[in-house]
Amino acid sequence: QVQLVESGGGLVQPGGSLRLSCAASGSILRINRMGWYRRAPGKQRELVAAISTGGDTVYVDSVKGRFTISRDNTKNTTYLQMNNLKPEDTAVYYCNANIRENWYSSEVPKWGQGTQVTVSS
Repeated sequence: QVQLVESGGGLVQPGGSLRLSCAASGSILRINRMGWYRRAPGKQRELVAAISTGGDTVYVDSVKGRFTISRDNTKNTTYLQMNNLKPEDTAVYYCNANIRENWYSSEVPKWGQGTQVTVSS
């Protein structure tokens, strides 16, 4: 069974940095798009950043120039480097990956358990 395990969240002061990691494990034939979403208290979940297999990236406007998404296909891992963090970045961050487990299955989205990021002085 495929699992996504996130790490790297925590408490940081405004202007600080954090790096989130998300590693996929289990039976994996191919991982297509990988991304990070977040849900702040009282708000809907939003896409923060996503990256294709080839490295093409997209970002929500509020994090452009501050966050960088990357991936290591040899490790089935994606990273989110977050710099110049602001209080409005406070949220639970979720990793997402579109994964095909074998030749007989379809590509399906998988989700991590979420990691809390709190930006506060």
